[in-house]
Amino acid sequence: MRPPVRCPGPLSRRQFLQFGSLALGGLGALRPWQQASAARAGRSVPDTSVILVWLPGGPPHMETFDMKPAAPVEYRGAFRPIKTTVSGLDVCEYLPMHARAAKKFSVIRSISHEFADHGGGHKKFLTGRDPLSPVGFVNDFPMVGSMVAKMRQGQSRGAVPDYVAGAPAGRDQIDVFSFGSAYLGPSTHPFSVPGDPSSPTFSVRNLGADDAARARIKERNDLLAGLEQDVPGVDRGTAEAMGAFKRQALGLLTSDAAHKAFDLRREPAKLRERYGMHAWGQRALLARRLVESGASFVTMVMENPYQSGVPWLKDGTYNWDSHAVNCHIFNDTKARLPIFDRAVTALVEDLHDRGLDKKVLLIVTGEFGRTPRINYDKDRPGRDHWPSAMSVVVSGGGLKMGQVIGSTNAKGEHPKDQPLTVNDLWATMFAHLGIDCEQTSFLDHRGRPMSILPEGKPIAGLV
Repeated sequence: MRPPVRCPGPLSRRQFLQFGSLALGGLGALRPWQQASAARAGRSVPDTSVILVWLPGGPPHMETFDMKPAAPVEYRGAFRPIKTTVSGLDVCEYLPMHARAAKKFSVIRSISHEFADHGGGHKKFLTGRDPLSPVGFVNDFPMVGSMVAKMRQGQSRGAVPDYVAGAPAGRDQIDVFSFGSAYLGPSTHPFSVPGDPSSPTFSVRNLGADDAARARIKERNDLLAGLEQDVPGVDRGTAEAMGAFKRQALGLLTSDAAHKAFDLRREPAKLRERYGMHAWGQRALLARRLVESGASFVTMVMENPYQSGVPWLKDGTYNWDSHAVNCHIFNDTKARLPIFDRAVTALVEDLHDRGLDKKVLLIVTGEFGRTPRINYDKDRPGRDHWPSAMSVVVSGGGLKMGQVIGSTNAKGEHPKDQPLTVNDLWATMFAHLGIDCEQTSFLDHRGRPMSILPEGKPIAGLV
């Protein structure tokens, strides 16, 4: 349980001036508790980044990267596997681009956990810790992106925020996908980029300013500089968050480089089309531009394929939650896989073509897999939640590509070879970022040191 938080009452006029007069946006939801700083003094920040492509709802592992053509008919599904350029790695027939690019990524088939609810699954997967409640999306522990942001706070490597998240408009709030920072505080929240980047009217909030606006901002910032001292009634955690938001907002408003990093129109039309002129494809391209410009951790949500001009499928569903009551799993998967195939492989190949495959680690996953045994709602097939087996795609990060890590049993029910945890994946990621999981901890709400991960080792065979 969190300790009760005292409400100190309204801020004085001086306090309001000190913390509110810029009104640059993104300053809400602040909570007055003291944040811990990571033990990173004297450490250099390696030029490494992570892109997490998040597939909420849980993609079906047996319709994508872990097909079981020899399983009984009630397990194996309607699709057939196709060979790839990597011996021993087959993928679904609706992933032909993945088949051609297989030497540039690896598939992990043996990660599992025990939280079958979407909320519990999101929290477990994204924080590396068992949530206090198996339901709900509000984090008890920090999302890994917030941990990265905390470790690199004040050590910016470029013009863009360290941690950026792209999501559908209206679903970009911090708790929709368990992206919350818990005891690390709001200064480690992601910079949110909602909307469809393929839309001609797409724009990024709080980005860019004309010369007149920049002059006004400078004048107001100079005023604040004279007022920024310890303020009675406002604790250090709130002050740190306000300061971090202000620095980020000023940087985004006054930096041409930041404006350019978010501007997809600077990309050749042919490359944009390679990614797909669709929300998923253009989010993937935006992720590449952001890590090139210095972002440390970029999350891009690929949830609803029925947008950007793609007609809604009668038997489809907005995310990857392919229960029979929600959709016809084979019709829906057949519709969404080509869009996913194009967006992800374009990103994989683009990172390699630009020589970013050592700098950038790409992770593609949802919170869990789907039940190996098909079930039905009347005559409509589907699969339910299944955290005991799932497939995760990784590319780059200087890791060993073109292989399969681990396996599941003949029916895709649970890990058979090299069982792994979510934390093994995150330990691999933190090692890529140069963050020592065993020697680094944060203070929680009660002032107790909490290690970055409670367990986990970099995955043998990848590193």
